Amino acid sequence: MEPIPVAGLRVCCLVRTAPPPAGTTGHWRLEKVHARHLPEFGPEHPEFYFNESAGISWPIPPLQPDIPVQGRTHRAGFGDGRASRTLVVGANGQLGRALRARYLGDPDVDFLTRTELDLAAPEPFLGVDFSRYATVINAAAYTSVDAAETPAGRAAAWAVNATAVGALARACTEHRMTLVQLSSDHVFDGTVEIHDEDEPVSPLGVYGQSQAAGDIAAATTPRHYILRTSRLTGDGSNFVTSMASLARRGVRPTVVNDEYGRLTFAEDLAAAIAHLLGTGARYGVYNMSNSGPVQSWAEVAADVFAILGLPRDSVTGVPAADYYADRPGSAPRPAHSALNLAKLKASGFTPPPARERLEGFLGGRSASP
Repeated sequence: MEPIPVAGLRVCCLVRTAPPPAGTTGHWRLEKVHARHLPEFGPEHPEFYFNESAGISWPIPPLQPDIPVQGRTHRAGFGDGRASRTLVVGANGQLGRALRARYLGDPDVDFLTRTELDLAAPEPFLGVDFSRYATVINAAAYTSVDAAETPAGRAAAWAVNATAVGALARACTEHRMTLVQLSSDHVFDGTVEIHDEDEPVSPLGVYGQSQAAGDIAAATTPRHYILRTSRLTGDGSNFVTSMASLARRGVRPTVVNDEYGRLTFAEDLAAAIAHLLGTGARYGVYNMSNSGPVQSWAEVAADVFAILGLPRDSVTGVPAADYYADRPGSAPRPAHSALNLAKLKASGFTPPPARERLEGFLGGRSASP
């Protein structure tokens, strides 16, 4: 069967719930399947049957959905009595806050903060009723790159970024949910200048290793989107807000000038997630950062100072080897973190330029005390 060019359409199918006893047709249920994934249900999936005598002409012509993209996946339903709701885990982090803003007022999206659901706990999902949900967005992560190199940090990073993701993936498989998992440029060693989705993981530090393990765990559930991102910037503590704070205090920082990548603004990452879910894009790994030129940390810092009305030469660039020489315990970092955005763009989502977003992000700030 050829792919069906329909955005947002779900098709009712009869699904056999278990192998039939001898001499019977077995038990069936009605399920709604996104049209984009119908080609996957071929002869190798005999539990899906389509009535060819119904007189329907294939492929179905494109339809104009009457539901906004943002809400399609939350309104479509499954047809088995289960509410089509979305659960956001890690709702108080930078991405979590952006998702709150994105889905503001949507009654079908629930949010859990670290206080309400701590992924570092031995059985973090014990009290979660997953039968209520069609989608889980895991915006929680242990992101203290240097602290992850300590004994306590190592245990916490693996608990949150790997073990909990494995448990979440199993729950998604059991309840037929879609899992959205966030990943990082730190899963690569940085020897390749531009990273594709199919590049083998090669993490340098504990943080990257735990993230790579989480990627592998998330990919075990059939319905998954893994979004690899870099240099997250949003409502919270991040490199850009740190540089803006130094600028306001009149500090002239020394910043690494040989580690390269692009910023990812949380609002655009949230928009990319909504796009993939709303359009029923094919499951798999997607790179996501803002677009524009690849920059060193020092160049980004100089941009921050310039936007705030201070000289670019307020920032002094130094090689990473020199910067970390007197900082024992620092984690190794990839020299190149830029992500190839071609796959995401082909799905219909083009991230805005990082410089444009940076100017907007700093628009309400001032270098004056």
